[in-house]
Amino acid sequence: MLDKTKRYLIVGLGLLGGKYALELSKAGFHVDGINRSEGHLQYALDHGYIEAGKTHDFEDLVSQADHIIFGLYPTALIDWFKTYGHLIKPGCIFTDVSGVKTGLVEPVQAMCPEGVEFIASHPMAGRETSSVEHAAEVSFAPANFIITPTEKNTPEAVQWAKELAEVLGFRHICTLTVQEHDKMIGYVSQLCHAIAVSLMCANDNSSLCEYTGDSFRDLTRIARINEKMWAELFLWNKENLIAEIDQFDSALDQLRDALVADDRDKLEEMFRLSTQRRAAFDKKDS
Repeated sequence: MLDKTKRYLIVGLGLLGGKYALELSKAGFHVDGINRSEGHLQYALDHGYIEAGKTHDFEDLVSQADHIIFGLYPTALIDWFKTYGHLIKPGCIFTDVSGVKTGLVEPVQAMCPEGVEFIASHPMAGRETSSVEHAAEVSFAPANFIITPTEKNTPEAVQWAKELAEVLGFRHICTLTVQEHDKMIGYVSQLCHAIAVSLMCANDNSSLCEYTGDSFRDLTRIARINEKMWAELFLWNKENLIAEIDQFDSALDQLRDALVADDRDKLEEMFRLSTQRRAAFDKKDS
């Protein structure tokens, strides 16, 4: 298991960064934090998520860290690393929480100082809420944790990422390539958000909340969205997402064509297929 004598640093105390800090501190690790917002940093300090933290002049926290978790958007992570990456000490293994890996992993690994290793990972446990104040509401147990190693990663770093996920409470941990991850995330996450947003933007449906049922509520829960983060993630993974939107359009056109043709058999065939495929998720959740 992870060495509890090591110092952990969380850069970006948002929803996931805050949850990492909370769980690591509860498990007995020394955790420090860096955050742009003084208010959120003070919240983490007041609630015992971190032992020390700064919004600026944090070079000492970086150079002392044995492990770093970056809770930053991809662009912000790269910019931060260009400025402060040289301060990371040899032997440090660090990871991230970014929802897109292509365009991030390769440049960060290329900038790593000698003896420093970046093993990318993705905790698929985001919520429609944000900020460290809501971190305690996040549950890692039912979520998936994905590690995306490259040929530059050592077995030791991959094992560290797995053990980190275990300490954080993830029950399902898997490994994908960077390319496999981004293709998968385009379908199971980004397309879902795109559909939810489109449902809410299709017409002025603000009055529907007065009489809608659970179906609409369930489908549009994730339409309450962090616009800055998701705009960045969509654009960083746009080739995969566009392909998934095209595939979804094709399936929706099949359903529309069946309606136009009064083709009850085709509708029932699609309903049976969707029920069969959804059953696999029910088995996993049970």
